[in-house]
Amino acid sequence: MDTFLIIRLSSLGDIIHTLPAFSALRKNYTEAKISWVVEKEGKEILDFVPGIDKIIVSHTGGRRLNIKKFWQEISRFKRELKNENQVTFDFQGLVKSGFLAFLSGAKKKIGFHRKNLREPLARFFYTEKLEEIPETIHVINKNLKLLSRIGIKEEKYEFPLILPDELLETVRMKLREKGYNGQKKLVLFNVGAAWKTKRWFPERWIELIEIMKKKKEFFPLILWGNEEEKALADTIREKTQIPLSPFLSLKEVIATVKESSLLVSGDTFALQVACAFSRPVVGIFGPTNPRRNGPFDPRDKVAFHELECSYCYKRACSSLECLKKITPEEVASLSLQLLEKDA
Repeated sequence: MDTFLIIRLSSLGDIIHTLPAFSALRKNYTEAKISWVVEKEGKEILDFVPGIDKIIVSHTGGRRLNIKKFWQEISRFKRELKNENQVTFDFQGLVKSGFLAFLSGAKKKIGFHRKNLREPLARFFYTEKLEEIPETIHVINKNLKLLSRIGIKEEKYEFPLILPDELLETVRMKLREKGYNGQKKLVLFNVGAAWKTKRWFPERWIELIEIMKKKKEFFPLILWGNEEEKALADTIREKTQIPLSPFLSLKEVIATVKESSLLVSGDTFALQVACAFSRPVVGIFGPTNPRRNGPFDPRDKVAFHELECSYCYKRACSSLECLKKITPEEVASLSLQLLEKDA
């Protein structure tokens, strides 16, 4: 039996971006055993993916893992794999993920070219490396190209995500409690982001929502994740008087995005989920490249202004000029275009 191991530990959006590669692998090897190594939070996404034979949760991440526990985790990992994989793909490109590829015992350990790795030292753990590819292509294409090392050439994006009916009904019930009855279009404003440089300003969100409320009738909902995002969302809610989402688990966030008619968001996990479900999106992009990380459906919209410092991928910036260039009027216009097109 053909056996494969996928290593994509995190982040959540990057796991979504790796699903088309898994789909292509499964389509070409229908009888193979395919395992996936992922960190704990990411497993909640993979629970929705049929066709993965084994999900192995890695606990090697985080700052609290001491040396003793680290090596205990490595031993567990080796026991769980039992050197059963013929081919391992490292989609992560870190020293940590490269080391896990080495521990897998696979005959072929395939990774990206050193210039395409986040941590170039990871290449020493691979037996085969992909030729250098331009980092300007979409990251989904980049992941698909890794499969070329075993002869798979695939360009189609397929996201094998199946949500259970009970989860969708739970989310619909929570939305009804917020006043949504399904008669109007559900528009989600995802105001948070993991990086400060990806977060549009609260006053801009407020102005955007006020413009859209005057132009189009829909049901607005502000999404938030952690407590910091909730504080930002509360500020926007107080000024706009639109509903704030209840606390949602990761799986419930995925289901809520699937139920939406439009998502307005920065470069975050919610945006990647919306794209996977072909939900209309308006992406607000600052330091990251929308052609590499953004929506890929030509119908979707992106608010982005290229500057001399664009594509810096910095998590801290003193000016945030890239975000300042994006106006509420611009994002409102793009949002209303999508809502009218989908009427």
